[in-house]
Amino acid sequence: MDLHKPVAHRILPAISQIALIIAVALLTKAVAAEAFYVPSGSMQPTLLIGDELVVSKFSYGYSRYSLPVALGPSHSDRLLGRLPERGDVVVFRLPRDPSQTFVKRVVGLPGDRVQMRDGRLWINGTLLPLRRDGAGPVEMENGSSLTASRYVETLPGGREHPIFKFGGTGDLDNTEAFAVTPGHLFVMGDNRDDSADSRLDPQAGGVGLVPVENLVGRVDVVLGSWDLGVARNPIWTWPSGLRLSRFFSWVN
Repeated sequence: MDLHKPVAHRILPAISQIALIIAVALLTKAVAAEAFYVPSGSMQPTLLIGDELVVSKFSYGYSRYSLPVALGPSHSDRLLGRLPERGDVVVFRLPRDPSQTFVKRVVGLPGDRVQMRDGRLWINGTLLPLRRDGAGPVEMENGSSLTASRYVETLPGGREHPIFKFGGTGDLDNTEAFAVTPGHLFVMGDNRDDSADSRLDPQAGGVGLVPVENLVGRVDVVLGSWDLGVARNPIWTWPSGLRLSRFFSWVN
């Protein structure tokens, strides 16, 4: 090693290597996958508050929202694009405020008619099958929990997923029949009584229909999970909040 080599000649290669590593990381984040954190309980029991998700970006092709920072003009077509399937759990940019990122389940595709009647989901005039699956704790954002009935819902095509339901008389349990327009999706949270989703008008704080352009990607894996409620306890107890059983678990 030449100890007398000018300092600039030793520093520049190191800077180039760091820049290359950063560029590869950003490219991977933009093209392949990105991690997202779940701050609310709208997707319980499928996703819990404190879950860290791996979102695959190649599942539906690419739009400006595939980038870490949305760039470019709005466009309805996606590069290498394809529609999600009913039942896919997706991350998307909120149509009324693209700076916010939401996660919900796709239940309605372009051309579908979606409606809630007495707390039950109807798609294209057909009541979806629902079977009881016990009960479970619904974690609230303040750390408390309530017990809700757990059900398994079957979407057209046979795909099943769990939901939580407290009753059938909530504000979003009886809705109009929503027509899913071309280039849009109807999304809902699995925690049916605590989810601002496509059932709720954007002007009322809801999501409304989601343009396909706004998709970031599909949720495939829970990378890790930590019970945020433990943060209120002494720091030496924090490791107890790790939900090890959820690490590297697949999302249905």
